[in-house]
Amino acid sequence: MRASSDFRLRQLKAYYRALYAAFGPQHWWPGRTPMEVIVGAYLTQNTSWNNVDLALRRLRKRRALTLKAIRKMSVAELEDAIRPAGYFREKAARLKTFVEFVDQHFGGSLKRMFAEPTEKLRQQLLDLNGVGPETAESILLYAGQHPVFVVDAYARRIVDRHKILPGSAPYDEIRQLFERALANEVQGFSAMQRRKISRLLLPDTAHAPSPMSRAQRSATSQVFNEAHALVVAVGKHYCFKSSPDCHNCPLGRFLTKP
Repeated sequence: MRASSDFRLRQLKAYYRALYAAFGPQHWWPGRTPMEVIVGAYLTQNTSWNNVDLALRRLRKRRALTLKAIRKMSVAELEDAIRPAGYFREKAARLKTFVEFVDQHFGGSLKRMFAEPTEKLRQQLLDLNGVGPETAESILLYAGQHPVFVVDAYARRIVDRHKILPGSAPYDEIRQLFERALANEVQGFSAMQRRKISRLLLPDTAHAPSPMSRAQRSATSQVFNEAHALVVAVGKHYCFKSSPDCHNCPLGRFLTKP
């Protein structure tokens, strides 16, 4: 039996607070520039972050983490650079398509692109080949600081396991539920920042602060940023697809509630 709407909103808010208290700030997205974040959002499709990191390092070594550099690179050069991320031919073509999109619609300016209204830009990104909702949201939130929540497999697993929504629910239904639950958490986040928090010993949970993780953003965007990163942390360390470690999970206690 699924929970009522009000209960679901309260639960998701409680989950966010519990995870933040356990893990602390996650410093997402680890990157130096908006373009690096965008490239990472494309490369992380169907692969691990470790593989993405290898590809980003290869691009950085070639000074190829800019619109200009990717525009000038041949397809073969780009494919070779991002090979560690897998599906390199498809991803190279998609990155080229993205650069063409920015050139044609925004004069080659990411700043102009991100000045677009959130919903309008979201639809434009979704219209690009190879950009699904998760990739579009990652670009909007982490590169553009737009207030959207990123729904991934971990988020689906948590809402399903806790009987909040079916894991197969439409993407936007899950996204909007998280956004409604956390939209008023702005003051709560500020209070938690000032409070001494007790973290679990998970040395590989958080990234080191980066220029992009410290970028200026609205309080709501910061909450959505942290919430998604915390969902990823609990999914990686406790909420496994099979044999989840609910006993030690910071969210385990919520499973016993009606």
